[in-house]
Amino acid sequence: MLGGTPELRGVPHSWLHGAHFVAIGVGILLLAGLWTPIAGALEAIIEIWIIFSQRGEPSIHYLLAALGVSLVMLGPGAWSIDAWLFGRKRIDIRKRQNCPS
Repeated sequence: MLGGTPELRGVPHSWLHGAHFVAIGVGILLLAGLWTPIAGALEAIIEIWIIFSQRGEPSIHYLLAALGVSLVMLGPGAWSIDAWLFGRKRIDIRKRQNCPS
């Protein structure tokens, strides 16, 4: 959300304005924890698009793309709206009883 707002102060008809508006919307969805896997995938796609379309230092965009992919794989948090609406999916890895130590 914060990364997209300074970019909107530039040229008013830049083609990247749409990507920054979508990035702000995705940030709001991720902050609320709503549609987390979809919002994470959109975040990763937008950040990769920004990496290949802008000049300058792309390191923050690599980080945000990696975080978006991580959110797609991990899913929503325990206090998110997704967990409240659909339930939290948790994977428990238990030690097998018959395994020799």
